[in-house]
Amino acid sequence: MTAKTENIIKPFLKNIPDIRPGDTVKVYQKIKEGKQEKIQVFEGTVLARKHGKGISATITVRKMVSGIAVEKIFPLHSPVIEKIEIIRRGKTRRAKLYYLREAKGKRARLKKIDIKDKSDLDNKGITKETEENSQEKREESEITEEKKKEQK
Repeated sequence: MTAKTENIIKPFLKNIPDIRPGDTVKVYQKIKEGKQEKIQVFEGTVLARKHGKGISATITVRKMVSGIAVEKIFPLHSPVIEKIEIIRRGKTRRAKLYYLREAKGKRARLKKIDIKDKSDLDNKGITKETEENSQEKREESEITEEKKKEQK
């Protein structure tokens, strides 16, 4: 993109978390009913992320409602989107999870990645730092256990 278009688009870009296919997300969407405006939550699994990280970036979210699948495509930087929360990370080996549309039972499940802190869900995503943090926490718990034994 040229510098002019970047300068025009920059104020419209939102600060959103690193959303990946396989994540379970809550999308808070503004809905107008007459003169009133309310927020509707759509919780589901991200099947795909398309169109890069620019202003036209979208995610496809799928959820099951009483046995019927509902899919919605959300533009990430739309003013209609209030916020997006990541509930759970899913371990995947594909960029597009369209196979989940036909999958039933065990095939439709994704392995989840444990997230210790919500701060790990910032734009960096899950990195080696989280593994190091979990190892440090284990060491701290071992030290506290040793102290308890000494006190007895």
